[in-house]
Amino acid sequence: MPSISHPITYKTDADLKKMEEGGKKLAEVKEEVRNIVRDGTNAQQIEDLATKLVDKAGGEPSFKMVPGYSWTTCVNVNSGLVHGIPKETIIFKKDDLVSVDLGMYYKGFHTDTSFSEVIGNDPELSDFLRVGEKALENAIKEAVCGNRIFDISAAIEKTIVEANFRPIKALVGHGVGKNLHEEPEIPCFRQWKKEATPEILPGMTLAIEVMYAKGSGDIEISDDGWTISTRDGKISALFEETVAVTKERTKILTA
Repeated sequence: MPSISHPITYKTDADLKKMEEGGKKLAEVKEEVRNIVRDGTNAQQIEDLATKLVDKAGGEPSFKMVPGYSWTTCVNVNSGLVHGIPKETIIFKKDDLVSVDLGMYYKGFHTDTSFSEVIGNDPELSDFLRVGEKALENAIKEAVCGNRIFDISAAIEKTIVEANFRPIKALVGHGVGKNLHEEPEIPCFRQWKKEATPEILPGMTLAIEVMYAKGSGDIEISDDGWTISTRDGKISALFEETVAVTKERTKILTA
């Protein structure tokens, strides 16, 4: 996806109400899509269902608004990390690790969410995914007024590294709102000093994204110009939720 060029925006209560409504609808789409991630399903079927459900929800696919990208979803398997084109030839099988990224534009605002699932009951893969889920949970706890973006990044990195995995350093989470990708960038590691990162303030809406791998965490882009995978072929995963920050609390919009 393109680099972030839109500044931080602070949403009004009315804006947040629209994003909350859109996020709830996207969460419902996500769960229906998750239900068909199984042995024998192909990535095009994920795409077709997501497209149908987003339309039924009264939204538009966010990712189709990205110049050059023509799909509702990004679907990746095993070493695939992000931006995978959902092709019919990608057929899921037992012990695959499947990651799906979804975004929806609703009433003038985007929300963005991702999940990873293992097909079958491989305990090692299940443990790998639990680390990512915990990293996202810990990161969201830090997304509160008075903290800084550094605190979110530090929570992700600490959780991932303590499990002997590696955060992806070349990709970031981001702000989200009227534009799919807004400032601030939210790295999965402590890239800058704390005071150099933006303070978290009321009205911020953030797409917090945990991206990590079993290997080095280095990435490469495939010949299709979109699909990003681990360079060493080791498995990777991502988990993402859109959250809204208010004075009272931080609310997950896409769960």
